[in-house]
Amino acid sequence: MGKIILKNVRCYSFHGCLKEESIVGSDYLVNLKVWGDLKKSASSDELADTIDYVLLNHIIKTEMSKPSKLLETVAQRINEKIFQKEPRVTKSVVTITKVCPPINGDVEGVSVKLKKKRDSKF
Repeated sequence: MGKIILKNVRCYSFHGCLKEESIVGSDYLVNLKVWGDLKKSASSDELADTIDYVLLNHIIKTEMSKPSKLLETVAQRINEKIFQKEPRVTKSVVTITKVCPPINGDVEGVSVKLKKKRDSKF
């Protein structure tokens, strides 16, 4: 079992419940961890044998570009799309942070974290 991590994927997106958030947008950081069997790719040195982090980044960027009221919804979409597109992933954890959220306070960020595990017979 191995793990691939995408750290602080930067996105400018239009998520939020306030009307202004859907117009002005804000900065987000997405962190993703996925688990899967990486033994074959470690030996073969072939992209076709591993979990492609370029695909994972593309999924993050695509789902972050679709406006939603809640970060939970976006995180769920990211997890679902990963499991649809990459059968080698057995578990994923996505964390989305809204940088400097509009909550009338000095807050660096607000984050949502969702986990998903593939149903298997292992």
